[in-house]
Amino acid sequence: MTAKKIKTKPKKATSNRKLLIALLFLLLILLLGVGTALLFKFSSKSGTYIHKNTKGDYVLLANGRPLIVKGVCYSPIPVGEGSVYNWWGDAAKPWMVDGKLMKDAGVNAVRFYEPGDKPSQVKTVISDLYDNYGIYSIMGHGLGFWDFPHANYADPVFQQQIKRQVYNMVKAYRDEPGVLAWVLGNEANYSFDGSVNPWSTSELDAIDNARDRKLAKAKIYYTFLNELAQIVKKIDPSRPVGFGNGELGSIEVAKEYCPDFDFAGIIIYRGKSFGNMFRQLKKRYGKPAIIIEFGCDSYNALTQEPDEENQAFFLKTLWNEVEYNSYTGKGEGNCLGGCIFEWNDEWWKHGQDEVGEWSLQNTQAGWTNGSYYFDTEGNPNMNEEWFGIVTLKPEKEDGISKRVPKKAYYDLKEIWQQEDKAAAGDWR
Repeated sequence: MTAKKIKTKPKKATSNRKLLIALLFLLLILLLGVGTALLFKFSSKSGTYIHKNTKGDYVLLANGRPLIVKGVCYSPIPVGEGSVYNWWGDAAKPWMVDGKLMKDAGVNAVRFYEPGDKPSQVKTVISDLYDNYGIYSIMGHGLGFWDFPHANYADPVFQQQIKRQVYNMVKAYRDEPGVLAWVLGNEANYSFDGSVNPWSTSELDAIDNARDRKLAKAKIYYTFLNELAQIVKKIDPSRPVGFGNGELGSIEVAKEYCPDFDFAGIIIYRGKSFGNMFRQLKKRYGKPAIIIEFGCDSYNALTQEPDEENQAFFLKTLWNEVEYNSYTGKGEGNCLGGCIFEWNDEWWKHGQDEVGEWSLQNTQAGWTNGSYYFDTEGNPNMNEEWFGIVTLKPEKEDGISKRVPKKAYYDLKEIWQQEDKAAAGDWR
């Protein structure tokens, strides 16, 4: 009897499985290639830009790496000198001493309100800080707001003057790798109601309703600002540009009339908390912010004594809110960092026009802010010469006024070093 021949199943199914595996393998290679390309794109891109990640949070990228601005407002005027002193050309190079202290604390950026008159000197400071200590420079222009005579943002002649200055500033420093961002203006929105450095025109004066008049000024100002932003971006498309705003005043007008800005630079003094500022920023403006100025002085107007404890407490609490609302935290995700006001005490602030006052650290408070509750009972409590996290001494050391870090310096150093260790995270 002949054995029955057993038929084998066709190999079609096996071939299909092999084809499917090959396709999946090819797809995996493609995905890895795309991922690698994207990673290379982020890690190799030069300059600075703002990235919105998958969570909807904003991330500031400097040369492809995420950076939360841990900054200080910087103007190292020595004891005995006033605001016109050209520290940019100081042969003793105070920024080299400060840069080492800053790096040790974790500072990664300084904010300059305006550059000096000589570009060669300014470039030296920018490159020295960046090349030696990895510290970036946020370059600003005050747009003439605090000059005298006061700025008139409705005056076409004045506008052209400022446009030339901004153009020249950006052109002069755009090739400096140490420049992080540009900031235009400093609290000029406080002038809209005429309370600070008032400006107007006959047409504006003819508007009877104060609210409508304020809105008209805001439209003029922010329209002008956007023209400046366009100038900056044309000359230097590799860095973000922001405008310096007091609090969130008129921020809705800025949103409408300043579409070419990348971020808002907020100047804010609300005591130990920013309150609802980040939530309101998201609701009313929609773009991220760098807190370009916030702080607490270290002199107690009630006890008439230095008070480093309260300064350190307020600054630590404020910084925790900055971090919480950055991409690494659980808040609004719209904070790119902040610049503490300020690095060093300024002994010339109270008596700005009195040379004899510049060699004494004045203890007379200049204005009142009840949010700093620890030293006010309705009386002036803001001591302009005591806002530094580093105090100055009359004696010289390394050719400059001696630096002595305050408690806030050491407390922030501890926080910033811990953040640096935990900052890797997924920012994409």
